[in-house]
This record gives sequence, C-alpha cells and structure tokens, in this order.
Amino acid sequence: MNFIAYSDGRFVMDGAETACVLGKGGVKAAADKREGDGASPLGTWPIRRLLYRPDKGSAPITSLPTQAIAPDDGWCDATDDPAYNGPVKLPYAASHERMWRADDVYDLVLVLGHNDDPVVAGMGSAIFLHLMQPDRRKTEGCVAVSRPDMELLLALAGPGDAVEIRRA
Repeated sequence: MNFIAYSDGRFVMDGAETACVLGKGGVKAAADKREGDGASPLGTWPIRRLLYRPDKGSAPITSLPTQAIAPDDGWCDATDDPAYNGPVKLPYAASHERMWRADDVYDLVLVLGHNDDPVVAGMGSAIFLHLMQPDRRKTEGCVAVSRPDMELLLALAGPGDAVEIRRA
C-alpha cells in the first residue's frame, strides 16, 4: 500500500483523506534536495521501520519492523561523517539530532528510505514520517500526521509499503 502526502497538506491512506504537514522549504525533486534546505523530497520512499518511545506506551500494532528508541539515540546529519543519514549513539561528536525529544513528535517515527541506498553526502538526512506538532507547524523536510492518523497508518502498513510525496 502506498500512502500519499500532497504538497497542499492532504494525506491519503486506504482511500481516506486526512491532514499532514510537510517541509517549511516546500517540496522539491529528490535530485535537488540538499541537507538543511527544509524541503520534503518528491518521490516514493519505502517505509524502512518504526521507531517508538517505549516510555510513552507499548509498541504500536503494526506488521512493520519495529524498534524501541532510547535516550541516547540520535541521527547523524553531518554531511562529512561516515554515519551521515544513519542512527548514532549519543554523545556523538558530529552534528546530529536527538531522537528522544522533549516534545512528542518522535514518539512514533517511520524511517523513510530517502537517500539511504546508497547514502549520498549532502542529499538530505532524517526524512521521516512522524507526529505533527499541536500547532501544525511545518517540518524540517519530513512528513507529519496526527497521532490517531499515525496509529491507523501503522495498523494498515506492512513490509514493502511506501510513502509518496507529491505535488498537489
């Protein structure tokens, strides 16, 4: 099953439409995506796995590969680092983002297969589908949906499914 995130803030799954937010830099062709541009990359990105905060509840119901995160988990966004666009353990010397956040947006995170096979330095990292902020602010390049919509998506999704980011 493909899930579709449109640039105008619509998210379609299983024939139903709901809301999403995308990058503050809009959307752009994956070939033009650059680290730090705030854009969501156009294209179809396989869902690699679910990461979740175990202190916020048990593992969600899904047939996707699932992994609990810990307070020392991060994701490298340093373009010159060998771990670029991959998970790291904190503390980590190179630039990274924390996966264990004070807000709730990374309580449920789907890792999307953008720039991971092979990883190309500078072409964008940490493109996730995660929970949206209560104020629905734009992301740094990810797709974000409400928690109820994420839980429905997780129940529907399985290995081999993908998220497509497309223009409206």
